[in-house]
Amino acid sequence: MYIITGATGHIGSEVVKALLAASQRVTGITSDPANKKKIESQGAAAVVADVSDTPKLTEVFNKGIRLYLLNPPAPIDGDPSEKENTQVDSLIAAIRKSTFEKVVAASTYGAQQGKRLGDLDVLFNMEGKLKGAVRDCCIIRGAYYLSNWDMAISMARSDGKIYSLYPPAFKLPMVAPADLAARAVSALLSPPAGHELIQLEGPARYSANDIAKTLGDILHKRIQAVSIRQEDWHPWLVKSGFSPRAAESMVNMTRLTLEGHFPDEKDVEKGDTTPEMYFRKLLKK
Repeated sequence: MYIITGATGHIGSEVVKALLAASQRVTGITSDPANKKKIESQGAAAVVADVSDTPKLTEVFNKGIRLYLLNPPAPIDGDPSEKENTQVDSLIAAIRKSTFEKVVAASTYGAQQGKRLGDLDVLFNMEGKLKGAVRDCCIIRGAYYLSNWDMAISMARSDGKIYSLYPPAFKLPMVAPADLAARAVSALLSPPAGHELIQLEGPARYSANDIAKTLGDILHKRIQAVSIRQEDWHPWLVKSGFSPRAAESMVNMTRLTLEGHFPDEKDVEKGDTTPEMYFRKLLKK
């Protein structure tokens, strides 16, 4: 049995689908009772559980042989860093009590030690604790998700603009969730191999200008990428629904991404999905 956390998200749902297509038995975990039937309709078993509920997780985990570990994002109107670190502790505690022969975990480019760095420190913390908990794990660090642009589509349609915290011409690695899912499934189906680290991005590196042009070509209109000034990041995020603490974490993460260094392209794996492929498929739904 393969256990999947975050089973209805962009990546987890694709992992469930691909494992079922490979004739594997799958249990998907969701915190939302409304999503239970969605998982079951694919042919998988479904369990409703909050990942902070260690006893419930332990019960479910002990029914599986391999785990896809994705720490679900916490609501941005609270304190996501605190909530997500609590989730990490619960997940790792349950993993320690399980008998998994292999764990494949979703992490992020730029994962590093720190405080209030958004995903960067939370997932770095998860990586370290996971390696201390199991002998065989594959950590997949993914680039900036193309799905992060999904919410910009309605604004692009109505106003001809997309907004970014990065300068319009700033190139950064991006990746489609489906490519991350495919690589995760490959790792889940492969023999245990100790502690592995994979870094995955798309075929090239892209800017907000590139995303704007791609959307413009698909929507048949001119789309402009608009950069939010750094001094306006925090108030803009709060206005967009982030709590002050969540906005602080996002600002810190964005600044580190903007000022930091990406992996050398010779050291990464590359998925096949371009922004054009991703958005054309999304807009057909």
